[in-house]
Amino acid sequence: MKKSLITYDDFDKLDIRIGEIKEAAPVEKSTKLLSLMVDFGEDYGVVEILSGIAQYYTPDELVGKKIPFIANLEPRKMMGKFSNGMIMCADTEEKPTLFDIVSGVPNGTIVR
Repeated sequence: MKKSLITYDDFDKLDIRIGEIKEAAPVEKSTKLLSLMVDFGEDYGVVEILSGIAQYYTPDELVGKKIPFIANLEPRKMMGKFSNGMIMCADTEEKPTLFDIVSGVPNGTIVR
C-alpha cells in the first residue's frame, strides 16, 4: 500500500544506522518478540531493540548479522521491556526478509 508523501525534513529526522546483533533471545511470554542487543558503535553504543520476527528467525540465525535499523526511534514499551529502535527489513509475502550487509561495514555507519 502506497503511503502519503513526506517532506525531506521528515526523512532527515530518521537516523538509520548499521547495527550488529550481539545477542538475541526470545521475550518471555511472547510468541512473536525477540530481544536483540544491537551494537551501533560509538554514538549509541549497545541498545536493546525488540522485534516481532520470532516466528521467522531463531536467535542463532541473527547473532553476528549487520542490519540497518532506525536508531533514533522513541523508546516503546512492549511486554514490560523498552525497545530502543526498529529493525529494517523487506516486507515480503513469505516473511520479513533481512538485508544482508557486508561484514566490513563498521557498526554505527549511517545509511542515506
